Amino acid sequence: MQPHDFWQELHAPGTFDPMEERADFHVAELPDGRQLRLPIRVLADGEHALASLIVNQASFTVLEALAETLAERIAAYDIDVVAGLPTLGLTLAAAVARVLGHARYVPLGTSRKFWYRDELSVSLSSITTPNQDKRLYIDPRMLPLLQGKRVALIDDVISSGTSIVSGLSLLSSCEIEPVMIGAAMLQSDRWRERIDADGKQWSARIVGVFSTPILEQSENGCWRRPA
Repeated sequence: MQPHDFWQELHAPGTFDPMEERADFHVAELPDGRQLRLPIRVLADGEHALASLIVNQASFTVLEALAETLAERIAAYDIDVVAGLPTLGLTLAAAVARVLGHARYVPLGTSRKFWYRDELSVSLSSITTPNQDKRLYIDPRMLPLLQGKRVALIDDVISSGTSIVSGLSLLSSCEIEPVMIGAAMLQSDRWRERIDADGKQWSARIVGVFSTPILEQSENGCWRRPA
């Protein structure tokens, strides 16, 4: 596959064997069995890899399917408003809010507007943008949309958990506690310890469309699910 071919098509259930070892892509399955091919990104040790998802490069068909599935899975939480984490989480959050029938959503941001307040910000880092000094902000004008409401915090992928922790910290500083956290992909389980570090067991409130493991390199150079 060419790099730009990924995330463009959903395949019928059973099209690919999800357990097969492969050199270039990993097969993720939606709850209804439809399959999505994801590129494999090799980690620094050269012996492990992760499947990658970039939702703002996905076709509209794939994005809509992910948003519809996630909206279905969080509908029982009776969400009043969706808040999105930058940057790629904003694409998914907006789509989920539309599926839920909301007129708008609340985007958190990393670009400081002149009317923002420093106390309404926290430090932000992520696995895909390490070593960057960024801050996560909430527009003061958006606070009334969130305060006292049943909030869903949405990101595209939960991997290390650092972005979600920053989002939770920012909302907590505004006395806002999300009733659930949603993502298209839950990347391995390594995020759980970091997200639950404050003792609140946030991981119990997390809903994903699908999960992907840390892949191991086999003897033939392909990538496989752990035994």
